[in-house]
Amino acid sequence: MDGLRWLLLLFGLLIVIAVYLYSRRSHGSANPSNSAIKILRSKIEPLLAADASSDKVSDPDVEADDDPGPQKIVTLRIVAKHHATFAGDELALSLRGIGMRHGKFGIFHRLDGIDETKSVFCAASLVEPGSFDLVNLKEQRIPGISLFMVLPGPMEGAKAFDLMITAARALSLSLDADLLDESGSTLSIQRERYLREEVIQFEHEISVA
Repeated sequence: MDGLRWLLLLFGLLIVIAVYLYSRRSHGSANPSNSAIKILRSKIEPLLAADASSDKVSDPDVEADDDPGPQKIVTLRIVAKHHATFAGDELALSLRGIGMRHGKFGIFHRLDGIDETKSVFCAASLVEPGSFDLVNLKEQRIPGISLFMVLPGPMEGAKAFDLMITAARALSLSLDADLLDESGSTLSIQRERYLREEVIQFEHEISVA
């Protein structure tokens, strides 16, 4: 499985998790389990089917690249306060303002240089399916976004994490929004340090493996 299909699969999983967690936060005692499972199946099964059909054509010259090795996803969320929403066009302008570009999968990317295959971190909408429809942005209301990075990435992990944190704090300030961790809790300094240490530990483990 090549890197692009892995990223697509991970992105699908991430959006399902983000939408599920946000729905739990927004609806309190509501039980979203069944709908979450349906979304998960609708997202992942087509990707797995595509992988299966692609793998029928084998190329012995690329067999060594099939396994991407251990990977880690670090996720943050920026959500509107008091269950409000952001205007889609204003949110897109804010993302562009911190150097992110709309690209693959219809989401925003912070690139390492100009190579569009080297995303340091990405921003996806918390509205299913996670992509931003640039044509209809003015009509869209978006409750929040998920910022995420996939390790290993195009640059050293701690540096990439620091860039994502800086971007997240700038966005939350400019949008007057809440900055949350992956579980929906307010991102504290202690939690930020813990996540950064996890990134460093992960890279250390894969470097000595």
